[in-house]
Amino acid sequence: MSKYIFVSGGVISGIGKGVSASSIGFILKSYGKKVTMIKADPYLNVDAGTMNPLEHGETFVLDDGFETDMDIGTYERFTNQSFNRPNSMTCGAIFDKVIKKERALEYQGKWVSIDHHIPGEIVNWFEEVSKSEGSDITIIEIGGTVGEIGNGLILEANKMMKLANPKDVIHIHVAYLPVPPMLGEMKTKPAQMSVEELNKHAIHPDFMIARSEVTMDDIRIEKLSKYCFINAAHVIPAPDVSCIYDIPINFEKFNLGKNILKSLSLKSKESPLYLKWKKKVDGIKRLKKEVNIGIVGKYYKSGNFDLKDSYVSVLEAINHASWEFGIKPNIHWIVSDDLEKDPSMLKELSNLDGIIVPQGWGSRGSEGKIMAIKYVRENKIPYLGLCYGMQMAVIEFARDVLGLKDANSEEVNPRSKNKVIHLMDYQKELLENKQYGGTIRLGSYPCSVNTDSLLYSTYKKYGNGLYHTLPLIDERHRHRYEFNNEYRELFEKSDMKIVGKSPDDMLVEAIEISKEKHPFFIATQYHPELKSRFLEPHPLFLGFVKACMKKK
Repeated sequence: MSKYIFVSGGVISGIGKGVSASSIGFILKSYGKKVTMIKADPYLNVDAGTMNPLEHGETFVLDDGFETDMDIGTYERFTNQSFNRPNSMTCGAIFDKVIKKERALEYQGKWVSIDHHIPGEIVNWFEEVSKSEGSDITIIEIGGTVGEIGNGLILEANKMMKLANPKDVIHIHVAYLPVPPMLGEMKTKPAQMSVEELNKHAIHPDFMIARSEVTMDDIRIEKLSKYCFINAAHVIPAPDVSCIYDIPINFEKFNLGKNILKSLSLKSKESPLYLKWKKKVDGIKRLKKEVNIGIVGKYYKSGNFDLKDSYVSVLEAINHASWEFGIKPNIHWIVSDDLEKDPSMLKELSNLDGIIVPQGWGSRGSEGKIMAIKYVRENKIPYLGLCYGMQMAVIEFARDVLGLKDANSEEVNPRSKNKVIHLMDYQKELLENKQYGGTIRLGSYPCSVNTDSLLYSTYKKYGNGLYHTLPLIDERHRHRYEFNNEYRELFEKSDMKIVGKSPDDMLVEAIEISKEKHPFFIATQYHPELKSRFLEPHPLFLGFVKACMKKK
């Protein structure tokens, strides 16, 4: 039977459950164990596709097209594995499953209850994933914080599995220890109270990951051990770090991996994976050279606060590629709305070594992105456009170079005479019927790359194990609008070439400006950032960062 590790969080949200679970996944892989991971979210959405990125962070798309929580992106970047729809569970999906069973009389007329059938179906979900993937250990991160109504059903499933197989299930609780500025003392009471909340569900944590701004001292470890009834060796200090990839190394200082395996009665077998990881992290700490990269986005401001979770995969892909070259990336945020209000801000782009326009939806901020793209094209600043960033690059070029002054996307201006980006016919019917969730172009699709392009040479030079089928590649998508093929011939005669297409030649997947006219100007309809990993950076980001280094 597979072993199971549940990871919960207490006190506040955003303390690092996802990164902690991912770090544990990597550590156990480095000990030779086959690992799979599940994000179990309490919300009633069936998936994360319709959620506002400012409220919930980016939507991460899997190979099979499922739109999921950003934490699964962290799982993939740490474990170097690709996950699928079953690895993301929401209570909405569970309720949907139970109700459909009830409608089909699968409960044989019995009373269907939340407290019995929902946790039971959650247990079935976990066990089916573990069985289908043949994992030694299944790590389940419970969304939200202990004490919320929503995740109580998941904790109930946790309890059921622990009671049925006590030697095969452990629980790791991630709790926050604040240091109130006026007191100057680290307080353990919030962590103790969150453990008490767990106890109300008849769950007792086997380990605690104690999150804090500064390193926890032995006095606090002993206190948590005493009042939470956890072995002191199982209380793991987890202070803030400048680089999240340092977290597994910090955990291993306290023998977390070996103690977990011991608790699950499993033997350890070390592999060179951990040493490779540690070597790379040690190198990051010594970086001195820098590049300045601008991100022109719209999902950044939330009231008085600046948020970065909307673009977390882009940020991590930049990091992965920069670190591979021994470079520290400095990220400069440019809010596209601000460029529209004050075009003089464009001059600030001249101080940057490269610009990225990432994903986005709707009309707000689109003109600001187009202004930025025009500036980097004319001033030969390296450019990487991602999904919406490709669409805006096509519009800018159509307007300023091809003379189609009113060129636009049908999404932005449905009345434009030159909709160079448009909605495909089958999508129009879906929108008319208000079928929004899960109906856009999602998941991994093949793309045929022109062999005489910069795109091809970049994949060829920097490609890893995922791209050994060149000139055919597979990349993940998340969009509803496409390049309008009525304008394809016009573009092909210009300096902006179509260099990536679907194998049936129906869809434009990538464009670039010829190397004679621009040092690096590539934009893709797909999302390369979704397949970048810490140990295997994505080729396009490697090529982009290299161009930024040359520009500098």
